[in-house]
Amino acid sequence: MNVRSSFPRSESGICMLFAIHHQPSTINRLMNILALDTSSKHFSLAVAKDGKALYSRGIFLQKVLSDSIMPAIQGILKKAGLTLDQIDGFAVGLGPGSFTSLRVGLSTVKGLAFALKKPVVGISSLDVLALNVKEDGQICVVCDAKRNMVYACLYQKKGNELKRKSKYLLADIKDVLKQITGEVIFVGDGVPLFRETIEKAAGIKARFADEKQMYPQAKHLATLALKRFEAKDYDVAETLVPLYLYPEDCQVQKSRE
Repeated sequence: MNVRSSFPRSESGICMLFAIHHQPSTINRLMNILALDTSSKHFSLAVAKDGKALYSRGIFLQKVLSDSIMPAIQGILKKAGLTLDQIDGFAVGLGPGSFTSLRVGLSTVKGLAFALKKPVVGISSLDVLALNVKEDGQICVVCDAKRNMVYACLYQKKGNELKRKSKYLLADIKDVLKQITGEVIFVGDGVPLFRETIEKAAGIKARFADEKQMYPQAKHLATLALKRFEAKDYDVAETLVPLYLYPEDCQVQKSRE
């Protein structure tokens, strides 16, 4: 069985600008959150107040580059009637996904948080995807990891509450399906690639999220992040890194991201 699981870990040498730690400023009860996810070709960003989106936007890009992020951020802040100084905290999707795009997105958030002395919360993009599903129940997120592999995770959802029932996985789709029984809603850009295999899996009553829900949405990232902001459970920006499931010596070539 070819399965790997992992969580964010320290990455030496990244963003030396953040060698000096700044204590995040005290946040207000009504929080303005800027959230962005760059884990896929669907670059998503949102401005939310207390976890509810004031304005959100999705942009399809083959690769998210630094010169495409700041204009998008400035544009969405203008739509929401806010300035960067009025943002109380930043939420960022950690992946797994496109290595280059994840690094660019996280570096941007780190830079803004450092400059404005505001807190940061990082959340797996698989968690964000699970919240795309409106119905409660068992949810399996399946994302294309190239090389006939998927990033996957199994959840139990009730309202905006998610309980993770598996590790974050890098696996063959058949190995993922062996861990699932009963009625399950599948979501993620890996679903169209492996739908036939999923439908034939024994012991599974599969349902599928709408195609519009196949990529992480930053408005749901803000919802998940709010709970951590309220608990002051911030991440340390200096050591926050993307969620990589592929080992460093086996990363997908840039042309295939």
